[in-house]
Amino acid sequence: MAIGIGLDVGGTKVLACAIEENGKPLAELRVPSPTTAEGLVTALAGCVEALLAELGQRVEEVRGVVVGVPGLVDREGVLHETANLHGVSELDLPRALRPRITKLLGPADGDRWRIIVDNDATCATAAEHSFGAARGRSDSLLVTLGTGIGGGIVAAGHIVRGANNFAGEPGHAVVDPSGPLCGCGRRGCWERFASGTGLAYLGRRAAEAGRAPRLVELAGGSPAAVTGAHVVIGAEEGDPGALAVVEIYAEYLAIGLGNLAELFDPGCIILGGGLITAGEVLFGPGLAAYERTSRRATGPRAVPVVFAELGERAGAFGAAALALGVID
Repeated sequence: MAIGIGLDVGGTKVLACAIEENGKPLAELRVPSPTTAEGLVTALAGCVEALLAELGQRVEEVRGVVVGVPGLVDREGVLHETANLHGVSELDLPRALRPRITKLLGPADGDRWRIIVDNDATCATAAEHSFGAARGRSDSLLVTLGTGIGGGIVAAGHIVRGANNFAGEPGHAVVDPSGPLCGCGRRGCWERFASGTGLAYLGRRAAEAGRAPRLVELAGGSPAAVTGAHVVIGAEEGDPGALAVVEIYAEYLAIGLGNLAELFDPGCIILGGGLITAGEVLFGPGLAAYERTSRRATGPRAVPVVFAELGERAGAFGAAALALGVID
């Protein structure tokens, strides 16, 4: 059975795996994320070498290596921008990696194996479509809620990439033109309100206005130090100020989800990313707001919102799925 190798580059770690076409994991490892371009190339090649060592005689069954990276990756695999890997930009990763992978797998004669670099959220989308929450659906969306908001689109069983391979960035859709400045240079992007950073922003705004004294306590007395985690803790305690912040967050989350449902008409919207670990205290109100405000939340044409199933492995599993051609 063919084997795919997937590597997911995160802000703190690289997660690498080898899987079969049916999604069965064969090998896995984690290494700290490097902070330089050369360090990244060396770390990725080292991960592939370690996985191949675990595969033993099954190395001949490897059909591809795919790397998922955070940021804008064009159709040639060049990493143009990334928020989490400081100092790494305009990096042609396929070109840098190919000689090192060739030493391990041999020449790619007759397209025996391939190497691809793709966006990490696109890889996670491929995983949830192939092995996770969107199994059996031809059309779906993934929204990753973390420090920012990423995502991916599957239509008719294929990933939608756009003209430049940059499709699936819902975090930079503007939901409030007079809102706070976003790192992309515009104001009021969805991720400025509905990401983990956005939740912290809403909490600080309430704390600075004197509406959330418990959040100030949790932050050690400084309104400016309020984080999203403080908002979640306060809401779990039943603090009125924190719960009010959650309600505001829920409204912004619902605006974005409703817009996506209208624009793409997916079979489902999958929520993933680190923020979903907050659970019911945050997403109970969020999904209730979606059902209340979106005409696509209920009825015969409803677009359900479900939670991702593969957790931190989604990026690496999806990269391996792309390596195998399970989805393209």
